[in-house]
Amino acid sequence: QVQLVESGGGLVQAGDSLRLSCAASGRTFKSYAMGWFRQAPGKEREFVAAISWNGGSSDYVDSVQGRFTISRDNAKNTVDLQMNSLSPEDTAVYYCAADRSWYVIKTSPRYWGQGTQVTVSS
Repeated sequence: QVQLVESGGGLVQAGDSLRLSCAASGRTFKSYAMGWFRQAPGKEREFVAAISWNGGSSDYVDSVQGRFTISRDNAKNTVDLQMNSLSPEDTAVYYCAADRSWYVIKTSPRYWGQGTQVTVSS
């Protein structure tokens, strides 16, 4: 069982940066691949970024490649999403997710946080 709590969302202007953080419970955090998803109003939830259990591999959706960076600290049980050059199209609720499988983390992870709102004004 993994419990995830996101923080760091807020209202920013286009071009600004924002850093999301996800705190995970449990002593087995380092055995999980971690990911971030987002859901914009009226749209389906979409994969944003993922990182492997040891941070050795990462993956991003094309629309955020080069602007967003996912990282993790296994000593602190946290995973962060650094978001730069934000645009109104990035406005969404952002969710942290966890799964033991690197393949599943990008499609249908088992564990989800409650989400944090990110709003980017033009």
